[in-house]
Amino acid sequence: MHPMLNIAVKAAIRAGKIIHRSTDKIDHLTVTKKSHADFVSEVDRVAEQTIIQTLLDAYPDHAILAEESGSHGESEFLWIIDPLDGTTNFLHGFPQFSVSIALQHKGVITQAVVYDPIRNELFTATRGRGAFLNDKRLRVTKRIHLAEALIGTGFPYSNFDHIDAYMGILRDMMQQTSGLRRPGSAALDLAWTAAGRYDGFFETGLKPWDIAAGTLLITEAGGMVSDLSGNDGFMKSCHVCAGNPDIHPQLLKVIAPHLTDGLKGK
Repeated sequence: MHPMLNIAVKAAIRAGKIIHRSTDKIDHLTVTKKSHADFVSEVDRVAEQTIIQTLLDAYPDHAILAEESGSHGESEFLWIIDPLDGTTNFLHGFPQFSVSIALQHKGVITQAVVYDPIRNELFTATRGRGAFLNDKRLRVTKRIHLAEALIGTGFPYSNFDHIDAYMGILRDMMQQTSGLRRPGSAALDLAWTAAGRYDGFFETGLKPWDIAAGTLLITEAGGMVSDLSGNDGFMKSCHVCAGNPDIHPQLLKVIAPHLTDGLKGK
C-alpha cells in the first residue's frame, strides 16, 4: 500500500471508531443545523479533527479541505475530507454513512479511502494501481443494457435550484432502468458503484468532499465518471454521472434532454 494511502486509511479507521462508538448515544449528541436539511453533529467535528491530526502528524506541510472546518494551508498536496458523509442517516440511526478521504496532487486525485464503519468495509484506491474492498480487487459490473441496470442516486435535499430538471431525469430513469436506490451517502454510493453493487450513479449539487475519493475508486475499478454533460469537470460542478463503460453513456443519454445551463457544468 502506498505510504500516503496507508496514513489515510489509519485516519479513516480512527474516525470510524469514533462514529461507531457514538451510534448508541445519538439522542445525547449536540446537533447544529447548517441549512435546510443539512446538519452537523459533534461527532462530525471530532471525527474531522482526528482525521486532520492524523494526516498532519505525518505530512505537516500538506493542505486540507474539510467539510466542517474548511480550508487550511497551501500545498500542491491537498487532502479532501468528509468525516461523516450521511450525517442525517447517522442522526436517525439509519446505518448508511461513511468516512471519505482523498488526496489531490497538483489538481489530480491520487489516493482515495471510503470507509463504512458499520459494515467494516474499507474501499481504497491509488491512481494507476486499482481499487480494493478490504483486500479484494474491485471491478465495475459488466451489465450492458440500461433496462437491466440498478442505478444509485441522491435526491436534492438543501439546494433545490435544479429540482425540476432532476425530477424529469428521475421520471425517465424510473422507466428505463431496473431500479433506482437512494441510501443517502454519496461517497458510499460511488464506492458501491466501483464494487459492482450498482451499475451506475448520478447526482446533482454535491460537494468536492462527497465525490473526491469515490470517483477515483470508480475509475480504478474500470468505470467512467463525468459531469452530466459527459465532460471531466465534475470536481468543479459537483454534478456527477458514473457507471460501467456500457451504462455510463446510456445514463448521459437519459439525462441530456433535461440539462439546464446550471447542470451543464459550464
